[in-house]
Amino acid sequence: MYNVYEIKIYPKHYFYFCYENELTVNKTVALVNLWGEFEEKHPEASIEDFFRYQLAHQRERVAATDTPMAGGTAPMHPNGQLLRLIGRVNKLNMVYAYAALDGTGVNQLEEFGLLMHISQAKNPRKTEIIYSNLMELSSGTDMLNRLKNRGFIREYDDTEDRRSKRVELTEEGLAVIAICRQRIGKLAGMMLHNMADDDIQLCIKLLKGVEQEFSARLPNDKGKAFEEVFKEVM
Repeated sequence: MYNVYEIKIYPKHYFYFCYENELTVNKTVALVNLWGEFEEKHPEASIEDFFRYQLAHQRERVAATDTPMAGGTAPMHPNGQLLRLIGRVNKLNMVYAYAALDGTGVNQLEEFGLLMHISQAKNPRKTEIIYSNLMELSSGTDMLNRLKNRGFIREYDDTEDRRSKRVELTEEGLAVIAICRQRIGKLAGMMLHNMADDDIQLCIKLLKGVEQEFSARLPNDKGKAFEEVFKEVM
């Protein structure tokens, strides 16, 4: 019989240790502690998210691998590894999106993103479309003009603010977005075909907070020195 008070083990591994060694004492305490740690880091997460997280860690322990990342030397720090991985997956997705959209008249993933925003936001202002898609005003305006020249969108004066323009999809735009949505859906399924649905939901939960925090900060952070932003965030 194990003496749990003499065993040195990290708290986050304790639950699995108890499970694997059939220890009945303090299982509930270990589980509650794990939940407390998870809830503190992810206050909006659900019980289901917690169990997805624990199952993902269990699978990692069983199927641990030292296979290096593709594309050369990876950063040493886990933060850098994660961001590099996200960046590479995004670039790969953009490359395959170019092929998926071939022949539709929509030439890149960013154009599809603008059309989707217009479709969902119901006649938004041009500046809203551009900034919501994390684009600079000049490049976003150029891209919207190209979509207008292809007949996918039309713009008109904002009745509430004559200085602004609002944008809506044309009939041709509605037709092309239906085709693109189907192709991009197939692309997403292809890119993540080796990931379980629970793992995908877990990734969304864990990364959503980062996206929300810095999307909200970005308009006010433009023009600031990096060190100033760093001090405010950290």
